[in-house]
Amino acid sequence: MLEFPQKVYYARDIPHSVQDLMNSMDAHYRRSIMAKDMFEAVIVENTFEDEPNAPHISIVNDVDGDQEEVTPAWEFHYSNHIWHSDDVPPPDLVNLRGCDCKGHCDPKSQTCSCLKRQHEYSDDIPGFIYDEKGRLKRRGYPIFECNDLCGCLDDCRNRVVQRGRQYTVNIRKTTNKGWGIFAGRQKIPKGSFIGIYAGELLSERETEERGKVYNKVGRTYLFELDFYYLRKSAGDDTDDEEWQAKYVMDAYHAGNFTRFLNHSCDPNCAPNACYVNEGNIEKPTVALFTRRDVLPWEELCFSYSGYESDEEPENNLEDVRANNGDAVYAKCLCGAKRCTGFMFN
Repeated sequence: MLEFPQKVYYARDIPHSVQDLMNSMDAHYRRSIMAKDMFEAVIVENTFEDEPNAPHISIVNDVDGDQEEVTPAWEFHYSNHIWHSDDVPPPDLVNLRGCDCKGHCDPKSQTCSCLKRQHEYSDDIPGFIYDEKGRLKRRGYPIFECNDLCGCLDDCRNRVVQRGRQYTVNIRKTTNKGWGIFAGRQKIPKGSFIGIYAGELLSERETEERGKVYNKVGRTYLFELDFYYLRKSAGDDTDDEEWQAKYVMDAYHAGNFTRFLNHSCDPNCAPNACYVNEGNIEKPTVALFTRRDVLPWEELCFSYSGYESDEEPENNLEDVRANNGDAVYAKCLCGAKRCTGFMFN
């Protein structure tokens, strides 16, 4: 059994006092520089413990900031935590296993249990899934990092996501896509960790109810944990079309900067499943990594549709709207050469 306390965050405890306070202020104050400073201070205060070395996040609106929004809407609690719904089990610490390595884990080790676990899903990649600089060698495979049960040091090369964000990102207003996330003054290399998609972890039942509401208002922050290997683990008797993920992440009421990542049909970022202090294979953390080098000041995006520019979409915009009729489907404004013309809003 685990010998250290593991704090569990529940959705019912998501704070909202700051949002309530700011929304009670008049519009003039909410458009002032003080509101911007307040938003940035909240980001620091709510994330300092879990990523104390993360670069500062600035809020920038040089589009219409003098007339409209100085900050994003005060509608969510900024946090890097995963907030469990009441019908979602807490992290599985009974089945969590750690390695017995001392110092730094050796990528050529024959005994490291974390490396063996990784190779169950990525046996064609020698060593760990991260290179010596902590960059992802190949996208798509689930990541099994060393955890709090392991004997290795905190700076082991198999600890990347848990160390938090290392690159500067800014929340910036765009001309036609609302708020977005942009790189800072330095290039972000291919395979670099950007951040986790934080929020409420919901069951399938609660997701259906929220989805109905989001479809009507034309906005959703739902991210289904339906990674390909989870379908395979369900067994050969399970039809792919009938299989459904047990859990969904929702960043509407709580989340971090990743909730502002816009869609692109040719994205420079992609989500990857990652496990740290979680023994339940059906509850991965959604970690975002760069697909290629990201230039200074470039917008960071990922594909909302689950496929990327080198894959053919299953439907066009008219087909989707005809079959679905939901307001969450919208015209895509990503500007990519192979833009499909539609996206999830």
